[in-house]
Amino acid sequence: MSTSFAVETHRLRDHVNRLEAEHPPLDPASVDYTVRRPALVLERFGRVLDYMARAELEVERNAQELNILLPHPPEIDRYFYAEVWQPQEAMHGVILDELQVRLGSRPAQANLDTVSVKVKVLGAIAHLEPVQDVIRMLYYLTGMTTERSALLAYHRLHDGLVEMGERAAADTIITPIRRQEPGHYAYYRMSADALWQQLTSWQRWLVQRLRSVSFAPVAANSPSQLADVGDMMVQLGINDSNEAVEFAEQTSRVERDLLWAQEKGMRVPPYIAKSFSDALVLSQQRS
Repeated sequence: MSTSFAVETHRLRDHVNRLEAEHPPLDPASVDYTVRRPALVLERFGRVLDYMARAELEVERNAQELNILLPHPPEIDRYFYAEVWQPQEAMHGVILDELQVRLGSRPAQANLDTVSVKVKVLGAIAHLEPVQDVIRMLYYLTGMTTERSALLAYHRLHDGLVEMGERAAADTIITPIRRQEPGHYAYYRMSADALWQQLTSWQRWLVQRLRSVSFAPVAANSPSQLADVGDMMVQLGINDSNEAVEFAEQTSRVERDLLWAQEKGMRVPPYIAKSFSDALVLSQQRS
């Protein structure tokens, strides 16, 4: 083990230890579900809550997929996603789902156990160490984009609820949830920065190619689910392609600088911009 790798592993373990100690899974007993105007909240943010609840609940399946994709992960990765990240995110989903049910909506239709063919195919070759490193890099990139987009969405949702006078939900649900997201993002970023420096040229090339053809927003594995992302964006005030690209840019700056540093002037990786723009189009077509 190189000295730099050992130092980075120590930093990551300290970080995850702090996350576990300082941010245990939220306690439902601490939540105040009081909503003054439930019908209005559901009209304005119902699709946001449904999408976010489903995405958070599906971490149960995501953890199963990680066990397939990373058969021999560094112990710190397994500790992070199995013992810290999954319990925190799953409770976010439980609380958001309870909120939307109390508002009068149906429970989120989450896929908790069906693993995609794409994951199974990658898992079949994931035991090869060079491939494992490529998949780990894709995992960190996905984590960064997911956590950053979630944090931006939670900020907008919080501000909207406060504007409506719904302080109970804003202060006891959205604020505690968004307080836990930056620690997850920091883990992925530190891990991605460290691993990228260790990859060979062909591994970096493969990461770029696979990321370009496989990117999708979290919990958007079909056109209908991508339209759900578009619905969420619209309710959060992201209404046209320019705003979609700006949102995509905010979620992917580190990925752009890491993977595409040689592409001077690139605002946002084109596959990310296209995916969020397509989400808006599909939402508009469905409406």
